[in-house]
Amino acid sequence: MAEPARARPKATPETQHFWDGARAGELRLQRCDACAKAYFPPRPFCPACGSRKVSIFKASGKATLYSYVIHHRPVPGFTPPYAIAVVELEEGPRMMTNIVDCPQTPEALDLDMKLEVTFEKLDEVTTLPLFRPAKD
Repeated sequence: MAEPARARPKATPETQHFWDGARAGELRLQRCDACAKAYFPPRPFCPACGSRKVSIFKASGKATLYSYVIHHRPVPGFTPPYAIAVVELEEGPRMMTNIVDCPQTPEALDLDMKLEVTFEKLDEVTTLPLFRPAKD
C-alpha cells in the first residue's frame, strides 16, 4: 500500500501569485503602496494600515531562523525528525516553513542562523518554499 502523501496547499485568488512565484522559483511577497510595509501571508489589504493599494514583488529569499521545533512523530509526507520553523525574512515578515539540507538537531539549528530559500516541487501544481542554511 502506498504511503499517504503530504497535504497540498490550495491556492485562492489572494494567494495565487505566491504559489505561481514558488513554481517559478521566486519567493513573492506583497508590499503596501501607502505605508511601504512588506507582509505575509498574502491578502488583498495591508495588515498595518488597511490600504488596498498593494504590490507584489520578488523577495530576496534571505532569512534568519526565528524559532523552531523538531517534530519526532510520523506525519504523512514527512520523515521524522524534521524542523517546523518560523523564519524572519530579510524584508521583515515572518513565515512558517521547514528547514532542509542540514541535520535536524538543536546543535545544527541555531537561532538567528542565516538561511536562504529553496523550492521543492511536489507535483505539477504545487511547489513549496523551504529554507536551508545560507551558502555565503
